[in-house]
Amino acid sequence: MDRDEYLMTGNLVSLRPMEEKDFPLVVRWRNNERVRNNFIYRDEFTLEGQYQWQQTMIDTGKVVQLMICENKKDYRAVGCVYFRDIDHDNKTAEYGIFIGEDDATGLGYGNETADLATEYARNVMGLKELILRVFVRNVSAVKSYEHAGFEKTDFLPDVCCSDGQKDDMILMKKCL
Repeated sequence: MDRDEYLMTGNLVSLRPMEEKDFPLVVRWRNNERVRNNFIYRDEFTLEGQYQWQQTMIDTGKVVQLMICENKKDYRAVGCVYFRDIDHDNKTAEYGIFIGEDDATGLGYGNETADLATEYARNVMGLKELILRVFVRNVSAVKSYEHAGFEKTDFLPDVCCSDGQKDDMILMKKCL
């Protein structure tokens, strides 16, 4: 894919639409314990489930999911950013991100992706507000979201995850 085919390009990363060829990567990333433990839904991901997600959520416009690609290393895909529960009437959505490749963490990709993704949400999707939920213990993610202009709005104690574990979360919001 040529650089001009990316939807958003920063200094470190570029964003492009998720394609079927990305499904095995996304499944592998979501099954990575480091990634899985930062989501409420912690059940095993499967390729079949990813196809169903594409058909029922992305193809129907309920979700926009983009691949995060490094600008170095021939635009290697390293993670995903997505907007879910899109409310076109109120122009809101929930924001989510994960860096799937272990060697791509701590390099500033999350910070730049948050900036690019919120710009995309505002300028391309026409959204006015994004919300997100993040576990209190995920300090680096909270810092990244604050860097991108998200503000803490609520504390969500003892959120029950799909594996039965409970953990505290923070609700954050950004007006676009």
